[in-house]
Amino acid sequence: MAADPENTLILTLDGGDVVINLRPDLAPGHVDQIKTLAREGFYDGVVFHRVIDGFMAQGGDPTGTGMGGSDKPNLKAEFSREPHVRGVCSMARSSNPNSANSQFFICFDDARFLDGQYTVWGVVESGMEHVDALPKGEPPRTPGKIVKARIAADA
Repeated sequence: MAADPENTLILTLDGGDVVINLRPDLAPGHVDQIKTLAREGFYDGVVFHRVIDGFMAQGGDPTGTGMGGSDKPNLKAEFSREPHVRGVCSMARSSNPNSANSQFFICFDDARFLDGQYTVWGVVESGMEHVDALPKGEPPRTPGKIVKARIAADA
């Protein structure tokens, strides 16, 4: 079981569960928003619309286009020195640093060129093989999706 159930996000994908340790110490505002959205069921059924082999899998857009977000306000950047390496979860955004909303990505591999420019909010503890198995593409022909997102404390 998760060390801190209140700060553990479980994404159920088609292949199985991805357990993510949330990092409120790095990005308290982003973690709060992700937890709120997960608890509201926002991420349930949302696809990974951009999956680039060797780089990252991006999801969190209810429209599946990469242009959508939630009805919550955009977030102020919470950049840190945390490295973008395999399993790191970070927020997607437009060219405006303060435009992150609901879209996020999970790194397949080292992407250190993103360090300090995107907000890291978590790291995959287990189930990375299910992220690796997501269909690739921009967008994938048959995208993988989040079947359900939940906070471990609520399970």
